[in-house]
Amino acid sequence: MSKIKAWLKKEKAQTSMLLKNIPSTVVTLFVVSVICMNLLANKTLIQLDWIALDGGILISWLSFMCMDIVTKHFGPAASNRISVLAAVINLLTCLIFFAASAIPSTAADYSGFDSIFGGTWFILLGSTVAFLSSAAINNGLNQIIGGAFKCNPNGKLAFAMRSYVSTFIGQFIDNFLFSVIVFVGFAPVFWDGFSWSVLQCAMCALTGAVAELIMEVAFSPIGYRITEKWRREKVGKEYLDYINKAVD
Repeated sequence: MSKIKAWLKKEKAQTSMLLKNIPSTVVTLFVVSVICMNLLANKTLIQLDWIALDGGILISWLSFMCMDIVTKHFGPAASNRISVLAAVINLLTCLIFFAASAIPSTAADYSGFDSIFGGTWFILLGSTVAFLSSAAINNGLNQIIGGAFKCNPNGKLAFAMRSYVSTFIGQFIDNFLFSVIVFVGFAPVFWDGFSWSVLQCAMCALTGAVAELIMEVAFSPIGYRITEKWRREKVGKEYLDYINKAVD
């Protein structure tokens, strides 16, 4: 028990230090994208025999790009902490949405509002499990791949490779876990037999990962410029020094 308390105390201190040092714009975009993913996932955009896509594909690339930026500058542990923070804020937001949808109103017909913002508990469960799992894998892979570039680790090629590979694998895992949990595990029971096949889930994950990788390729130059700006301006120096001291 004492070890757990010590670990929680350390995590609290490091998270507090991180939030004081990390630029708020990236954190804000990250949290908003996670919340939007959860809402957009309620709508299936395409459903064929071999492929199915939900609305979350439209915004999930932004979440992974933010994680890549944070991992590159602050390290995978920092990115994991921000991911947990985003997941907690998302859960709190969903609770507020549910409360708003549950409050009756005679002003107008709010059935459409209630059905969307009231949420579905197993979609929230699936998105949370998938997001946290894929975030940890994405951040870890990003760091490992970046460490393999001994020559010019801060160059464009190093940033591109660590971002592209980790994003593709992380997105595939995110999409696949979410699809299996929601559309194979729970949807047939709670949505009158509506479901996806495992093949559809796999193809959704693969197609989604490819689509999101294309978005990552398109926007990664922005991410690279952000990390270079942070490096030149020594953004987060207090946190980085604190972490290095703790490791030593």
